[in-house]
Amino acid sequence: MVLGTVQGLTEFLPVSSSGHLIFLQKVMGYDIGGGSMTFVNVMLHFGTLIAVCAVFFKDILALFKKPFKTLLMLIVATIPAGVVGILWDDTIDGYFSGKHAMILLAICFSVTALLLLVCELVAHSPKRKERDLGWRNAIPMGLMQAVALLPGVSRSGSTIVAGTVSGAKTQDVAKFSFLMSIPVILGSVAVEIYGFIKEPQFSETANGGLYTAVGVIVGVAFAAIFGFIAIKAMLKIIGKANYKWFALYLILLSVTCLCLDVAGIIA
Repeated sequence: MVLGTVQGLTEFLPVSSSGHLIFLQKVMGYDIGGGSMTFVNVMLHFGTLIAVCAVFFKDILALFKKPFKTLLMLIVATIPAGVVGILWDDTIDGYFSGKHAMILLAICFSVTALLLLVCELVAHSPKRKERDLGWRNAIPMGLMQAVALLPGVSRSGSTIVAGTVSGAKTQDVAKFSFLMSIPVILGSVAVEIYGFIKEPQFSETANGGLYTAVGVIVGVAFAAIFGFIAIKAMLKIIGKANYKWFALYLILLSVTCLCLDVAGIIA
């Protein structure tokens, strides 16, 4: 319930859901290096995918109508994250489940905070001229989504920053950013389920029976519910381009990670 709620809220608010999940799992004492929590995290992301599909159902259907420009931009924008995920996903997981995880999280949270402050400055610039979203916006948004595979770097935040800085209309950026999450999450879920079934811990988890299944289902449900709430809230926030409070929160979270690591409270 806790992890599902946090995943739902932080996936679409610009604060990094993956970073928060790792932080919470460290605090709660889970072993995130064995691979089983990776499966749980991916399933929680599936919950937020349900929320995206519910909010943008009509927009998703519109993708498959001529001239298919948005669909094509979406496919191209997904490629960088797909390539990075295939080549370096295990390496990233290894670093962020190791002994330096809290320091890495602190750095990535700080990077997201800086990006959000830059985005707010650009969005409120009197010289800013907004254009319809096009290739000049989709490509940098896709590249930033690849960077956001680093836990602590917000996927929604970084893609919104890229779209805003490249001059697209804020509402177009928000919609495209959320739609970009669909193929990435679907790909992650498919790969993780396939890999998890092949691993030895699958039989151990399966032996957990109803208890394990209910736990995952509850987490997915909470992620979907709170993801829906977060999307609605974020659409309003993006319209005002008011990100400084998120940046402040991330800076405080970054300092907390450093303090916990230095004090030796979390290894």
